[in-house]
Amino acid sequence: MFGKLDALEEKYHEISRQLSNPEVVFDLDRYKKIAQAHAELNEIVDKYRTYKELVVSQAETKVLLQEESDEELLALAREELGEIEGKIETTEQELTLLLIPKDPNDERNVILEIRAGTGGNEATLFAQEIFRMYMRYAEARKWKGEILSANYSTVGGIKEIILMISGVRVYSRLRFESGVHRVQRVPETETQGRIHTSAVTVAVLPEVDDVEIAVDPNELRIDTYCSSGPGGQSVNTTYSAVRITHLPTGEVVTCQDEKSQIKNKAKAMKVLRSRLYEKARWEQQQKIAANRKSMVGSGDRSEKIRTYNFPQNRVTDHRIHLTLHRLESVLQGALDEIVDALVTHHQAEALKEQALG
Repeated sequence: MFGKLDALEEKYHEISRQLSNPEVVFDLDRYKKIAQAHAELNEIVDKYRTYKELVVSQAETKVLLQEESDEELLALAREELGEIEGKIETTEQELTLLLIPKDPNDERNVILEIRAGTGGNEATLFAQEIFRMYMRYAEARKWKGEILSANYSTVGGIKEIILMISGVRVYSRLRFESGVHRVQRVPETETQGRIHTSAVTVAVLPEVDDVEIAVDPNELRIDTYCSSGPGGQSVNTTYSAVRITHLPTGEVVTCQDEKSQIKNKAKAMKVLRSRLYEKARWEQQQKIAANRKSMVGSGDRSEKIRTYNFPQNRVTDHRIHLTLHRLESVLQGALDEIVDALVTHHQAEALKEQALG
């Protein structure tokens, strides 16, 4: 581990030298890339320097214990040595976690897709609650949420909604939310008090730039039509709504939220590129991990990941067997405890993979 840390520190010094090179400073694109690489290494290099300082302090304190004869000073030195060794152990653990390869998408914004599944109107109402949960979580983390496309039900629920959530390290926090979210409760329309089970599917896709996913215009079918609101009523009489079909994969994206056809097309293309990128990434990961167990689930939207049980005031994440009895606060956006547990589990599994070589 320490050989790798020494190499990273040397790389950090080299990048620091490049940042002061006039040729780099005046080449904006190159400077941005180098500055990003510098920022990515900064945390681990700072932590490693702290570790080395602690090791030096440990050695000096041990020498003092061998040479000192004053009992009072010896007691202080032993106490200090214990504190230093505790900090060394903690810092080693932190360095080990920092050396886990990061997902290249961790810093990206996300396209978040929420769809009502089994359960009819009850599923659309739950989709509305899941939508609000993520928007409140985004607000708490000072992220920005923007609706790209929405299709509402006649009872005030959501059949499908697609959001862009942007901010600091959004994908790193939401990456494990993909899958089936199940709700168990008594619907308001249920006269006999029976508990019904409904489901909502969530997909979390990293946002990609135009240059990362090249889409051949000849492989697209673009249809325009009049946008409609809840219940199918006409919203406007212009052909501003856009439906894009990617012919090779059959992916279909619609967008009608903007009054401008150009804006709707741009939003739909953004979603399409993210879906194609995720599809290619998923296929690559399947090849790499064909014979290995997934860390916290495949991220497939057909996989049941979480249950929200209203009668028991319970939320259970099935992948890590975490149960919380505070359903209302979770639906109000208090997701950090679940997200932190998922990230910690992922890190633990990644460390096992590293140990196995």
